[in-house]
Amino acid sequence: MYISDIHARVAEFSILFRFQGQDYLFVRNFVPFVAGVLMKAAKESENESDMEVILAGMASLHDEIAWFKKEAAKWDVQLTGITPHKTNQNYCRFIESLMQPDVDYAVAITAFWTIEAVYQQSFAYCLEDDAKTPAELREACEIWGSEGFGQYCSSLHEIAERSLSKVSDDVKAKACS
Repeated sequence: MYISDIHARVAEFSILFRFQGQDYLFVRNFVPFVAGVLMKAAKESENESDMEVILAGMASLHDEIAWFKKEAAKWDVQLTGITPHKTNQNYCRFIESLMQPDVDYAVAITAFWTIEAVYQQSFAYCLEDDAKTPAELREACEIWGSEGFGQYCSSLHEIAERSLSKVSDDVKAKACS
């Protein structure tokens, strides 16, 4: 709903700030997950380029955290002391569960790709020709909805597909659930 509101230019800035605070908390919890995917790639992937793609994602997360801090300062929003919403807590618990040693690389990389692709497609929607995205929100949409981020997501998709092609049906079922 939030993305649709941005697209239609009906999003309230107070909601934006709440969303950014929750997203900031999520990203801070997402970093250890991506680090775990990187570790799994080092141990389980037969393709060296997997690590390079995932490492690029780690660097992007660093930039994303810096962007959140810059935006928070610009809009006088506090990023400390934020109480995570229940949905955010559940989401973070989910990604934490994917960091367990018994979780197959194919499952973790598929989740990673899916999370990133949802962000990219959602924010790309706000950049469509008919979008009425407010100028103040355009930068955020351009970061996550960009063609470059879309290409990165395509690389993750290729890795996930290749990884899934090498695992049992049981592991595939876990990755797709």
